[in-house]
Amino acid sequence: SRLARIAALTVGPSSASAGEHQDTADGAGAAASRPSLLEAMSPPPPPPAAAAAERSSSSASNDPIAATLSRTYDTSDRLTTTLKHTTSLRLALRASINIGEDISKRHADLLRHSGELSAAAERLQAEEATLSRHAKEIGMPLKHYDAVDRIGPTVGVLFKDGGRTVVRGLARIKVDNEDFPDVLDDIDAAVEFFGDNGGREALQAIERTARSRRDAAEEALLSGTVQYYKRALTLHEAALYLIREAVADRINQTTKDVTDALNLKREPIAADKLEASLVYTRFHGISSRSNVLIGIVKARADRTEQYQDLLTMCRNAYCGARESLLRLTVRSHMDKLRERHGLVGMTRLASVFLIRLCTIETSLYLDFFGDRENLEERKKSGDNETEKAGGKADDSSPDAVSAAGGRKTTTAVSGTTNPVQQAASLASQVMAEDNSEFQQLLSTLCSSLHRTVRRGLVSIHDLDTLCQVVSVLREERSLASSSPTTMAAARAISAVIVDAQERLIFCANTALTKEVVRFKATPADLDYPDRLKPGYKAPPTAPAGGEKEGSKDTEDTSGATAISASEEVADDAVKAQLKVYESWFPPMRSVLRVLSKIFRVVEPRVFEDIALQSVQSCTRSLKDGSAYILNKSGVIHADLFLVKNLLILREQLSPFDIQLRSVERQLDFSEAGKAVSRFLANRNRRLFSMSTENALVTLLREGVSVQEASVDSKRDLDDALRSACNDFIEHTSVLLAGPLLDFVGQCKLASSSSNASLKTQPFIEGGSVKALMSKTTEDLSDKLKEVTTQMALYLDNPATQSILLKPVVRKITRAVDDSRKFIEAAVDGEHGWDEGVREEVMTALKIIETAVKSGSTKQLVGRSTT
Repeated sequence: SRLARIAALTVGPSSASAGEHQDTADGAGAAASRPSLLEAMSPPPPPPAAAAAERSSSSASNDPIAATLSRTYDTSDRLTTTLKHTTSLRLALRASINIGEDISKRHADLLRHSGELSAAAERLQAEEATLSRHAKEIGMPLKHYDAVDRIGPTVGVLFKDGGRTVVRGLARIKVDNEDFPDVLDDIDAAVEFFGDNGGREALQAIERTARSRRDAAEEALLSGTVQYYKRALTLHEAALYLIREAVADRINQTTKDVTDALNLKREPIAADKLEASLVYTRFHGISSRSNVLIGIVKARADRTEQYQDLLTMCRNAYCGARESLLRLTVRSHMDKLRERHGLVGMTRLASVFLIRLCTIETSLYLDFFGDRENLEERKKSGDNETEKAGGKADDSSPDAVSAAGGRKTTTAVSGTTNPVQQAASLASQVMAEDNSEFQQLLSTLCSSLHRTVRRGLVSIHDLDTLCQVVSVLREERSLASSSPTTMAAARAISAVIVDAQERLIFCANTALTKEVVRFKATPADLDYPDRLKPGYKAPPTAPAGGEKEGSKDTEDTSGATAISASEEVADDAVKAQLKVYESWFPPMRSVLRVLSKIFRVVEPRVFEDIALQSVQSCTRSLKDGSAYILNKSGVIHADLFLVKNLLILREQLSPFDIQLRSVERQLDFSEAGKAVSRFLANRNRRLFSMSTENALVTLLREGVSVQEASVDSKRDLDDALRSACNDFIEHTSVLLAGPLLDFVGQCKLASSSSNASLKTQPFIEGGSVKALMSKTTEDLSDKLKEVTTQMALYLDNPATQSILLKPVVRKITRAVDDSRKFIEAAVDGEHGWDEGVREEVMTALKIIETAVKSGSTKQLVGRSTT
């Protein structure tokens, strides 16, 4: 049964453990008498039936002692059985403990053996990794050696005589093959491996070896790594030659084919047919293949210098080819535009053409050298744009633009639908890499604009034409600067603007020098006040120096201006304005005309310098003209002439918002003679001393000085105007009430003098004063009328006339008041004074005061109403 099997399994260890606590003399019999674990754990067997019956029968017959004895036996048997059972339990427990200890011991052994096996496994794994690394290190050189031997015939290179002889042949692999990049990677890895393992240093040592000892050095050093390093370099050169042949040589051959097919050396292409010609179609045909190969080179450009050199050579070949194809066409188109449209029209149309040319050239350049992913993106978006456009024609010729009467918006050949995204995409590709060769190409093509315009600028003297050229070029430059693809056109236009501004400044200075600085006034120029009268006709004059017809462009512009002027003269208001303009003094008219033309087209500093010098010269000319009019027509006309022109000059200069200030520096050589004398007298002079005590430095410091002077033309102009107004007030006051003013002055002088009394002076006598007042009032009204008439003739604004005349009235009124004080101080009966004389004098003063106040007011009011 199951219990028997369990007992059989457990009896061995239990009996063995129990045997350790028994005497050795008991032997096998004692072992046999010990109960098993099963027996110990089983309950005691019941007493036999016969014994029980016997005990019961005997108990019935025996006496109580027997009964007690029987119970004692029974109890003893039970105790014996219990004791045996307990002993069996103790032995079974001891056996169980032994079994547990044995299991623990075996488990500990098992753990120890497992740890040893794990440590052995880890050790074996580390040894396996070490062996694998060693195997890889041992196999790596073999891999590169094998790659050099294997790739040689692939790229058309054979090594003979132990590698000393290199034979070039046809390559078995094409650059279009998918395995070609892997071949390049293997060659690069071999070059790097052999170079890093001593091949590079050894080869450099060979190259540095003297010529006479070179063969021996090669025999000593050309072994193993060095030999295969040279072979790897040869393979690398052969592989790059295949790429150069497929890209650079293909570009050169395509250029030659297109040149021969179109006969570009003699016949340039028409601008409207340029984009559809072979110049672009053939290059677009080879761009895809070239872009893939150039992408391979660009991806490895950081490995060796050979890749970078190859990339630079491809760019130079491309740029040289494009320049040779387009140079003659661009120049010819510029010349045709100048012949057809003149210089002004040519600048606009040529700028549009160059912006378009830069855009399509940039697109073609990116087809060759741009990123492949961005290129595919642009082509997809370009196809979508073409589908949306519905096949609309894109006329890019400048003649078509001119015929349309407006500017044509330039767009890229292919790009995103959004112009902002297109510009950003092109900018990221054009500016992300070194494209100096391409930018130089665009600059060379755009230089044709500078060449053509510069030749036209030299023959132009008309300021209007030059200003139009600068304005047009500024507009085109702002358009070209808005996109990174047309920055070359913007730079070329900027250079043309600089030349046009220089020519404009030269012509402006020439005109100002001739018409202002060196102006010689004729009697007709200073025929004042007759020039201001309504019926005056000015004699014909020669055209101004700045308005000469120097070219066909100028003639056309002058003719158009003449027609426009004849149409405008028909208007009465324009006639009046032209009449006022013609009445201006010629130097001032020239200054304002030149400044108004160049104000928006030259730099502010240059304009301010020209304005500064021209205003100074104009002010001097006005003063000279005023002196001539003084001798010819009188002081009042001279003063009014000067006031009129200075007021106009200041008023016309105010919109320019310039300061007209500068600092003039001049070299002062007044002490040079003394400094040279001290230099020659000094016998211990040190000419080569590197310090401030050097004799030459001392000579220059002591002999030459810089004198600075601040020039403020606006302040000088205001001072001149103020002085002219004061002179007019003084001269007009003397004209109207000269005797009265002299009388007041004599009285004040006598009153302030301590040597003589005012009452004793002859000019204070009654008769003299009466005659003086009569002389003053005699022609006062006529003189006042004449003054106001001349003021109205010179000054159109009644407010200006009033401002000038009020100080005259105040001065005469003040003289009248002073005269009354002096006359009231006279005593009747002395020096010819009596009541009648005094009354006549006072009446005359009243007449003078009333005539001056009322007469000036009436005259001015009458002038303003008329």
